Amino acid sequence: MSRSTTGVCLLVLTSLLLMLQGVSSARFLVLLHTKVRSHFVMVEPYMKALASRGHQVVVVGYYPQKQPIPNYTDVIVEETEGGLNPGAGLSTDKASNLFNPVTNVMRLADFGVHTCNAVLSHPEFVKLIKSNQKFDVIIHDLFHTNCFLALATKYGAATIGVSTSVLIPWANDPMGNPDNPSYIPNLFTPYSEQMNFIARTVNSVTLILFKVIYYFKSYRPSQELVRQHFGQDVPELDVLERNMSLVLVNSHFSLNSPRPLVPGVVEVGGMHIPPPQQLPKHIQEYLDSAEHGVIYFSLGSVLQAKTLPAEKRDAFLQAFAELPQKVLWKWEGESLPGQPKNVRIEKWCPQVDILRHPNVVAFLSHGGLLSTLEATYGGVPIVGIPFFGDQRTNLANLMAKGMAVKLEYNEITKEKVLDVLRTVLDQPSYMEKARYTARIFRDRPLSALDTAIFWTEYVLRHKGAPHLRSAAVDLTWYQYLLLDVIAFIAAIILVFLLAVRKLFTLIFCSKKTIQKKKKVN
Repeated sequence: MSRSTTGVCLLVLTSLLLMLQGVSSARFLVLLHTKVRSHFVMVEPYMKALASRGHQVVVVGYYPQKQPIPNYTDVIVEETEGGLNPGAGLSTDKASNLFNPVTNVMRLADFGVHTCNAVLSHPEFVKLIKSNQKFDVIIHDLFHTNCFLALATKYGAATIGVSTSVLIPWANDPMGNPDNPSYIPNLFTPYSEQMNFIARTVNSVTLILFKVIYYFKSYRPSQELVRQHFGQDVPELDVLERNMSLVLVNSHFSLNSPRPLVPGVVEVGGMHIPPPQQLPKHIQEYLDSAEHGVIYFSLGSVLQAKTLPAEKRDAFLQAFAELPQKVLWKWEGESLPGQPKNVRIEKWCPQVDILRHPNVVAFLSHGGLLSTLEATYGGVPIVGIPFFGDQRTNLANLMAKGMAVKLEYNEITKEKVLDVLRTVLDQPSYMEKARYTARIFRDRPLSALDTAIFWTEYVLRHKGAPHLRSAAVDLTWYQYLLLDVIAFIAAIILVFLLAVRKLFTLIFCSKKTIQKKKKVN
């Protein structure tokens, strides 16, 4: 049977399955407006799965498919000057100075406004919007701007948000989702759910502060841009936000701790993790031959290990040379000065399958969410070197579960590297906790990807699924916090106490008057 015939048969079979499940082929417009590759990596399998089920998927973003995929169309909005890439050329020294939560939120908000204007003005996007294409569902990256929700009005479409991190502070309110800061850390703080008084205070104050910053620096400017591009009749963005049908969140309670979620917010942490694949032969042989195990070292897709200062690079190499384990290091340079015999470098590593290998005994990582999810899935303990964003929060969660230790970037020395690595390697509890967490992470009624597909098609089957919408989204902030009820009850108590006081005063005064009259008589 030819490939074309096989393709036709598969398409027919997919269509029949969709009909049997009560879901007809729909048209999806996916807006991946954040030019950070990890955001695309998380959502890519989801988009491909929708296309494979017969849906038409149009993706606006920066990372086109190398080979054409049936039902999948790329619309590239690349800027010639690269102005939309916040992580381009980010060195480790520069990244280590980025962990100021307030500054990060302000930069993120500014970046959202820039992204909104750049994409809405891009010729390819304008061409798409002016075409006669129709869409049933708008999917957007729920991150730093919600300006693209205006398209829901244009197309009369349902909207689905995809959060590539745990829900950011301003993403809970549109869904009426609880975000109690007494035990739910916001991702810009370095806390797990176990917080002392000071941590709860900081978490509470910053939660409010970040929402205010987002409102003034991202929401309001984005609202003006929407009116410029779509006209004055477009509803307010907060109205469009409250009408979102579904939010898919890249989290899981095994890693990010349990938190209350309304039905329209669904955890799909690990959605990007593919089925096992064969490792390249040379990497497979290297891992298989490691008698004492392998330490895998990677700083992710944005940070580049080759930018490490010489003294920090040498600290790692000198520490590795004293260990019996082999080291597989994702190193972007052509060579590694001072490379010990037990260290192998690779410019690119199939990370998920490396972390699945039974001989991998530790993962030196920056603590990015995709990496921590993959390590959790593989049951590998982590030595984390946090830089910015949610990395400290991710590591705090893993440390609370006993499967990670932290190595501060500014404290990197040969002795410190050896200390944290030997802590993880020599204490069996770290591996035991990692494997225990992996079992919980994998134990689900449906895979993360199948869960995302089910709820997406659920929204289609039920015409936007308005019954998932929480009544909390219609309350003002003081009604949601019951401040009006508390004030009313307090007023009643106060009136009652004043009345009692007045009554006692009258009784006391009356008795004194009677006593005076008796004395006079």
